[in-house]
Amino acid sequence: MIGEYARLTPAELERAVRDPSWALEFIYELIEAGADETAGGRQPRCLDIDKAWDTLGFLLRRIEFPVDIVHGEEKIPGAEDWGYGPPRYLPPDRVHATAAALGELPSDALVRGVKEAELAEADLYPNIAGEGLQWLKSSPLPGRVDVVRDGRRPPGPGGAV
Repeated sequence: MIGEYARLTPAELERAVRDPSWALEFIYELIEAGADETAGGRQPRCLDIDKAWDTLGFLLRRIEFPVDIVHGEEKIPGAEDWGYGPPRYLPPDRVHATAAALGELPSDALVRGVKEAELAEADLYPNIAGEGLQWLKSSPLPGRVDVVRDGRRPPGPGGAV
């Protein structure tokens, strides 16, 4: 299982909620075009955290992060399973809350004080028991959170993720 995210404009989100079939096709197109989205200095509209989603969720819950940025907080009504269940999203106000909360986190906040036993007990996907701390040190997670905190914002005013 992998975690993939897309930034949507308010109009795109509105259409996605109204028409989940359109949303599925549109988001796959965004993911496929991912490398092209950075042309002209624009930030990418998609983020792939691969198999790090469960560990990221664990680390965020561990520090009582106020927004569920891993799974999203709102369901798209009537959407079918997109491979790992129906899609979820963060509405614009929660994206702004996420940016503000990430802006206040020190860069090591997610991994500070994490013990190997804690990771093993959490039974995270993929199973990294016994190698968890080494995996975290080599993982792109802290850098990816820094990217979000340092400016990866939804496209246009009031965008959603």
